[in-house]
Amino acid sequence: MADVSVPPAGKRRRFAPLLVIAGLASAIVLSLSMTGTLSAFVASITNGNDTAAVGTMSLLETGPDGKTTCTGTSSTAASCATINKYGGNLVMVPGTTVSTNTVTFTDPGTTAANTFTLTPTACKSTPTPSVTVGDLCTKLKVVITSGGTPLYSGFASGLTAPITLTVPAANAATTVPVTFTVSVDGTADNTFQGTSASQPLTWTLST
Repeated sequence: MADVSVPPAGKRRRFAPLLVIAGLASAIVLSLSMTGTLSAFVASITNGNDTAAVGTMSLLETGPDGKTTCTGTSSTAASCATINKYGGNLVMVPGTTVSTNTVTFTDPGTTAANTFTLTPTACKSTPTPSVTVGDLCTKLKVVITSGGTPLYSGFASGLTAPITLTVPAANAATTVPVTFTVSVDGTADNTFQGTSASQPLTWTLST
């Protein structure tokens, strides 16, 4: 039968505390490796008022009477038939009758514009022009000025290209006046009796 050596009881008692101490040390090392650093320095800043907003742009037109107004915004394009730049005189006489009307424009919004443009639509004569009915657009003289600066002078039929105007300042009392002087040329003959002309005009502010 093999001889199994058994350490004396005193040696076994001394060896047991060493095992306990080694186990505790291993546990501490493992704990530190899992938790990382026990403390750190921290500095921080929070900005609680980070805001932004979109401005508004609008165009206010005031008629020759100084009372009738029309407002267009970036979300609502206005269509105003109550302000007639050509005056609406239906009994004009060739060579003698002159109609002068001044409208004004302001930008009551908060956003400044970079351009202000007048874009005319083709003039239309009624009744339909023919051999016996004249085309009033070719005889309707139109002169447009702004603050003394000439913008157009010619017949309504030739008013087709966009016109650049002075830009009204945003949210300010700056007013841009535009004057229309309209007359029927003296060469208009009997074929123009009873005719009328219309020409829609579009005003646009843009950034």
